[in-house]
Amino acid sequence: MSGKKKFTIGIDFGTESARAVLVDVTNGKIAASSVYQYPHGVITEKLPDSDIQLEPGWALQHPTDYLNAIKRTVPRLVKESQIDPDQVIGIGIDFTGSTILPTLEDGTPLALLDDYKEDPHAWPKLWKHHAAQEKADQLTQLANERFETFLDRYGGKINAEWFFPKVWEMYEESSSVYNAADRIIEASDWIVWQLTGTETRNLCAAGYKALWSKSEGFPLETFFNAMDSGLTNVVEEKMKREIMPLGQQAGELTEEAAKWMKLKPGIPVATAILDAHAAVPAATVAEPGKMALILGTSFVHMVLSTKEYRVPGMCGMVEDGIIPGLIAYEAGQSGGGDHFSWFMKNAVPAEYEREARRRKISLFDLMEEKAAKLQPAESGLVALDWWNGNRSILTDGDLTGLILGYSLETKPEEIYRALLEATTFGTRKIFETFIASGVPINEIIVTGGEPTKNRLLLNILANVTRMEIKIADCPFTSALGSAIYAAVAAGESRGGYATVQEASQNMAHLSSKSFVPNNNDKKTYNRLYSEYTLLHDYFGYGHNNAMKRLKNLRTGILEKKRR
Repeated sequence: MSGKKKFTIGIDFGTESARAVLVDVTNGKIAASSVYQYPHGVITEKLPDSDIQLEPGWALQHPTDYLNAIKRTVPRLVKESQIDPDQVIGIGIDFTGSTILPTLEDGTPLALLDDYKEDPHAWPKLWKHHAAQEKADQLTQLANERFETFLDRYGGKINAEWFFPKVWEMYEESSSVYNAADRIIEASDWIVWQLTGTETRNLCAAGYKALWSKSEGFPLETFFNAMDSGLTNVVEEKMKREIMPLGQQAGELTEEAAKWMKLKPGIPVATAILDAHAAVPAATVAEPGKMALILGTSFVHMVLSTKEYRVPGMCGMVEDGIIPGLIAYEAGQSGGGDHFSWFMKNAVPAEYEREARRRKISLFDLMEEKAAKLQPAESGLVALDWWNGNRSILTDGDLTGLILGYSLETKPEEIYRALLEATTFGTRKIFETFIASGVPINEIIVTGGEPTKNRLLLNILANVTRMEIKIADCPFTSALGSAIYAAVAAGESRGGYATVQEASQNMAHLSSKSFVPNNNDKKTYNRLYSEYTLLHDYFGYGHNNAMKRLKNLRTGILEKKRR
């Protein structure tokens, strides 16, 4: 056994699918990978096997999809690689967040019980569940009125995507589910619970999504009492106060879970982590001065620092939140790959689809090719990238998308390029806000999913930010990151590592290709960015609330149609 290679397994639970990777601990090489598409996907219209309709803004998932993902992917890794299961020294889990679910004391999800399966609040609420926006706004107002210090760590606003807005929504709209829930838990921690038989709460999700800090803990009971007297003891009654640091062993693989995965029981399972955050050390970002930009259905921006700074509109500032010993800042864009996909599904003419089929290329490749032939500003369009609300720096899920400058000559590729440009403008807005607040950023490293394959997007990003864009070598960085944390949880005695930094240095690598700014486009992009900023401030800071008025009108009509 001593002469055999050692491996860790990282499992990344994303929005639509889960990916598992088997990683060589010595060099980070991916020995095998496997993807499982959730059969139920994102549940937005009605509950599974039910006629119960969901209101606008709901986004749920099916808990069995999570377990089936483990049962399908990990055995494939073992079979494909032909390793001895004894060679696996650790398992790591990352998850989109905040994704929460109510369970019984033994971890059984209420969604799987006959008494609750037709109540939407019993189901896992995905990060992009925005129906709790009203509760998020009320929480922000309450925290402001009470001068709560925790609000400074989150850019001054609480997001509907986080833990407590969803819990409060559950409490007010379904007391039966809330009262029946012995636990309300992040899906990341629930998966670790299923693998180890031990309930834990990870520092990353607690810090970024549940208002917890290393120095202050959770908000005081008086804050929860101000929400509602019935929520005064929500932490004691539904959660756990003990928060587990990253890179530690949360437990060992049980006999039952080992059978699911075709592995040996007793393997260390690492503390869970949020998906984008796991990607940071896998993108070689383990020290201050670098920004990890994770491109997926949404975009996430991570920066490390030795000092605390107050950054407007950030999603969180958490000590030890990614790398123990450093403060980790998070900002994000709620729409990224999501609104590129929206465009392909809803705004591309049939003749373009026929051309893509005839040339045997994807519609994305065709649109990228056509859009790349355009010069900056040639379309006469400028857009706001708020198709799924604005996470940073405005922290407002009720904002919506906008494209300005249409004419009868506007072509689909011009619209597509405007969306790409708007997304990079949103990134620049976040980038400049960090720097203006005192957080140094000297390097940008991009990683993530399909958007990282879009050369045009990355070229525009380099030109708009005026910085070289470097690329992480591994396309599965969240899963690789989980494998890195698993190697730290396993420890040196088993063949792993003592620290996340050490594991990152050995297991994470950069690609040889990068994207360098073109100074010829600098002036034009600066002018376009100025127009973007004018629109950003006009609609984002309440000078014109037309977006919200229109959204309210739409919501009212849809509610009437569903009755």
